[in-house]
Amino acid sequence: MYGGVGIGRAETEFNQDGTGKIKKELDKDAFLTLLAAQLGHQDPLNPMEDKEFTAQLAQFSQLEQLTNINDGITKMIAGNSRQEVLSAVSFIGKDIRAEGNVLSKSGDKVSSAYYTLESPISAIYVNIYDAWGNVIRTAQGGPMQSGSYEFSWDGTDWLGKVAADGVYGISIAAEGVDGQPVLVKTQVSGTVAGVITEDGQHYLRLKDGRTVNFMDIKEVVNPTASNTQPTPTTDESDES
Repeated sequence: MYGGVGIGRAETEFNQDGTGKIKKELDKDAFLTLLAAQLGHQDPLNPMEDKEFTAQLAQFSQLEQLTNINDGITKMIAGNSRQEVLSAVSFIGKDIRAEGNVLSKSGDKVSSAYYTLESPISAIYVNIYDAWGNVIRTAQGGPMQSGSYEFSWDGTDWLGKVAADGVYGISIAAEGVDGQPVLVKTQVSGTVAGVITEDGQHYLRLKDGRTVNFMDIKEVVNPTASNTQPTPTTDESDES
């Protein structure tokens, strides 16, 4: 009777239609119910030892503390998420620059990519990809000093034909002065038109349809602000 009553109350719940379901984990209330049932059905001639009872009370106290900590963390995460959404909404209508590798083309307008060289290089290569991952254009540059640069694609492929409107990927690789490969991270820019929340992550939707992760934003400027980033002075050529 002892084991049946304690375990039955702690692990079984009943739905409104009378059917039961088994709980896979003991929560704080179930643990307390089990402990109360254990005390109510113990043998008066052989009561539970003080050490065992104290150990179970300590387990209950630890369970309650962990539950409170978990609730606190959950509330804190929810609060931070709401604050991030409010911050993201304030970016609507602003021009932003964020880590990314996607350009957009609409008519004769093509978004720019930005990159920073931490040290001088001997050569640089820029690849433009279509939506299927095919390289449609490769631009090359010669030696460049360290600094921040802007790359502007003219919207044509390696045959000189105007590419269709849409989104395109970009990757930049460089060679150091000693021939060693240099990792180059790219940034993209655009005007924020909306905010998207998906799987706990917040994204900014740009006017041209691209999206950037809210956490990848590096700069926020007013739409009227002028771009002061230098552009590469080296000539560009195509590779077929």
